[in-house]
Amino acid sequence: MNKQKTQVVIVGGGPNGIAAAHYMGLYGIECVVLEVAREILPYPRAVGMDDEALRVLQGVGVAEPAVQDMISDVPLRYFNARGVCFAEVKPTTAEYGWPMRNIFMQQLLEATLREELRKRSTVELRLGHEMLELSQDESGVTLVVKNPEGEVYKLEAQYVIGADGGRSGVRKQLGIELVGLTHPRKWVVVDAANDTLDAPYTALHADPQRPFVCIYLPYRQRRWEFMLMEHEDEEQMCEEANIRGLIRSHIGDAVDQLEIIRIRAYTHNSRVAERFVQGRVALIGDAAHITPPWAGQGLNSGLRDVVNVCWKVAAIVKGHASAAILASYDVERRGHATDLIALADNMGAILGMTSPLLAGVRDWVFQAVDTVENLRSHLLEFKFKPKATLVKGLIHREWPDVRDDDVVGQLFIQPFVEDGHGKRTRFDDVLGDFYAIVGFRTNPKAGLSDEEIRHWEGMGARFIQVNRSRSGSGRHQPLVTPGVISVEDADNKLEGWFARARAHIAIVRPDRFVAAISSADRAAETLGKLARQLQGH
Repeated sequence: MNKQKTQVVIVGGGPNGIAAAHYMGLYGIECVVLEVAREILPYPRAVGMDDEALRVLQGVGVAEPAVQDMISDVPLRYFNARGVCFAEVKPTTAEYGWPMRNIFMQQLLEATLREELRKRSTVELRLGHEMLELSQDESGVTLVVKNPEGEVYKLEAQYVIGADGGRSGVRKQLGIELVGLTHPRKWVVVDAANDTLDAPYTALHADPQRPFVCIYLPYRQRRWEFMLMEHEDEEQMCEEANIRGLIRSHIGDAVDQLEIIRIRAYTHNSRVAERFVQGRVALIGDAAHITPPWAGQGLNSGLRDVVNVCWKVAAIVKGHASAAILASYDVERRGHATDLIALADNMGAILGMTSPLLAGVRDWVFQAVDTVENLRSHLLEFKFKPKATLVKGLIHREWPDVRDDDVVGQLFIQPFVEDGHGKRTRFDDVLGDFYAIVGFRTNPKAGLSDEEIRHWEGMGARFIQVNRSRSGSGRHQPLVTPGVISVEDADNKLEGWFARARAHIAIVRPDRFVAAISSADRAAETLGKLARQLQGH
């Protein structure tokens, strides 16, 4: 049997797998992606992307081409049985550098991701290649793979990332169970082209007679989702004539010009794998956790997995970190992924009420909330979505407990800054690809020995000094210290962040989480503790 070797294998060439491949390419890791399908499915599946996920794509330079096929700042509206909007999510902030609600079509995103992947010289995408077996030992992972011609070969790697969906073969090979529940009601998903309905928003119609969803998509397409009732036959309800009848009841004769792209019934699951890491193998996306669609967080959760696990795998492979840090992926991601599943479950329960009495109580409660300004703001800005917060893992706090105002373990903000030439840019593009030591009006290298500086720079870390806007310290001025990037706080966002953090220095991880904060005189001690974490101590 033919035997091949690479550093990392990614099983699954969907958006999560290809995004992970981009990160492997970014770090110069030799990587093979195995995808059993030979073509991208030609219809939408995931349709919602949030600001955090776009930030993940920004990290590998794919966000800008991807947003060309997206509609940003799309409202989410809840309607009652009378067709009255009783709640709206319409976020206007962009704390992480991108709009919070973006509508896209997965097949277009996948095409963009694959096209951009051609630029990654260390990554190979193998279409039509099916993983048959997986085994591992202390030295690596061996996969048995069948190519499109039916020939079988072995592929050896140091690490494997399973991105092969809810029916993950990788997860099954590892003997890891998905724990959770299957929801009793199925939903029929319908994608249609040639749409002319003037409804540029996502509409969740909480009609107890038949809850349904209507989603505005790019390029005159629209998604309809209808709950199947207990007495209905799934096969019969999926017939096009019946689907057109359901849509007609809402838009009239405009349904006649619609081109039905696909009709499919889905069973919704809320499940989490018993563990995300086993030995040298990590599970991401639906292979690790399956989320109902109601919060639009399935793919977004997967991309959060990607950015968390990939820098760790790359650091291990390059010898910058101990293999022990891979376990932190499970520690850091499991809680938030589970919280988002609970959010989706709750939103689905609100939408899917079929009792007119309970639905009436629900509508009354939401109308009451709309009259309370702080609760209304909470809803409008999508603040009810659980924030990704690292309580344990590769972070360091000087205090034992998590405080309400704690920035450690939170995502770092991403405002615009100006470089030495007066060019505005998103701050992540300045932070670089690995750790960043950021000082506000402070030289981040002050107090560090030459050896400490060489250690962090040798791993790819950047030292950055942020100055006030138009202070004169950032533009056409010599560097504060050799190797320190100097930028100006263009919109005064970072000054406020550091003031709330009560610190002068922030250490930001590659996935943009704040690993630690420090004063200048304690920076050496703090960085030393983070360095020992990376070495598994």
